[in-house]
Amino acid sequence: MQLVVLMKQTFDTEEKIELVNGTADEQNVKFIINPYDEYALEEALRLREAHGGKVIVVSCGSERSIEALRTALAMGADEAVLLSADGLQGDDGYAVAAALAKVVEQLKPDLLLAGLFAVDRGAGSVALQIAERLGLPQAAAALKVEVRDAGGSVAARASGGATGGSAGNGNVHSSGASWANGGGVKQVAVVERDTEWGVETVEVPLPALITAQQGLNEPRYPSLPGIMKAKKKPLKQISASELGLTAAELSPRTERVALLAPPVRAAGRKLGGTPQEQAAQLADLLQREAKLF
Repeated sequence: MQLVVLMKQTFDTEEKIELVNGTADEQNVKFIINPYDEYALEEALRLREAHGGKVIVVSCGSERSIEALRTALAMGADEAVLLSADGLQGDDGYAVAAALAKVVEQLKPDLLLAGLFAVDRGAGSVALQIAERLGLPQAAAALKVEVRDAGGSVAARASGGATGGSAGNGNVHSSGASWANGGGVKQVAVVERDTEWGVETVEVPLPALITAQQGLNEPRYPSLPGIMKAKKKPLKQISASELGLTAAELSPRTERVALLAPPVRAAGRKLGGTPQEQAAQLADLLQREAKLF
């Protein structure tokens, strides 16, 4: 199997983050692999162990992201690709997805994996935009993944770049990816996914996208031999200008106008008087200051 993992280097949200001139100060910040992307990488490694093939990690970022890619290689990935963010304006998800979609299309994965969202911005649309651009069916917030030969039926099905599907025993439609083999669906991924109403089981034809939820697995630590081997594994660097995209295709669709720290928590206030008076004061404060009603 050709397994491609989208990965982002983020700052450790357990560390104290300081804002300087409207941006996060990177001087004293610890950078890590986005935790949800680690779940995706671990799942790719397990699928390779079960089915054979190759794991390629892909990231979009600055030179600093090489450190995260080397960590992924030390964990067991076979190759890495860094798309330089220098040719992209800001961190707009639309432009990043447009560029990464071109990279992924060239790699022709049987399965594309990514984290459910990035902990630095709380955003999780890039992988889904890539799936939509490439015609990949997708299953989000995976808690369990099983790849098997096509056939049989499950509770729900998804195909053609959308999530979910109607329950039933109909045939699974082919993936919309341009590199999908003809002659019908040969392999599917059966995914148990986390939803607001509980765990849902869906079946998606490969090639497809799966995003990883916390609980999918327990990521491994890089071993010493793995760290040594990572130094010799391929790590390719490319720029957005090499992808054949126009300036309009890479132009941002969103703009961040401000980045603000959470307001300082105010000291508590004690209300006096009888219970009836306290209730009246509380209702008045909720209306005038909290603006709740």
